[in-house]
Amino acid sequence: MKDTLLPGLTFEFSFFISDQKTVPRLYPESAEFQLMPEVFATGFMVGLLEWACIRAVNPHIDWPDEQTVGTAINVTHTAATPPGLTVTIKGRVERVDGRRLTFFVEADDGIDKICEGYHERFVIDAAKFNRKAAAKASRGASL
Repeated sequence: MKDTLLPGLTFEFSFFISDQKTVPRLYPESAEFQLMPEVFATGFMVGLLEWACIRAVNPHIDWPDEQTVGTAINVTHTAATPPGLTVTIKGRVERVDGRRLTFFVEADDGIDKICEGYHERFVIDAAKFNRKAAAKASRGASL
């Protein structure tokens, strides 16, 4: 981590919502999701929040040797966004506690505020993390 990764860092990220980011596309295997409204899925919204935070911190870590992984999410999703709108995320690094990063995030779709809350990420050594994940996958394959 670089010494530029500090609380108070702000960022903004925008993304056009296509029909590929709606609830029925979240888990195509789910008959229940297939019957849901074609609006921006909360699951995709969480991924978008993560992406915005990743892009914000990458210049402040030794990317790609260091990366961040999500460890906690506590956000609201208070308004539906149909395809065709652009969601803009605004965020701020609230806390840097060693390798643990806490972000405040909020999002709007140009009409409504759709999201607000907190997201936590942890800075990892990518090679070490990938070795552990591969070892776990290997153990899982033998079950």
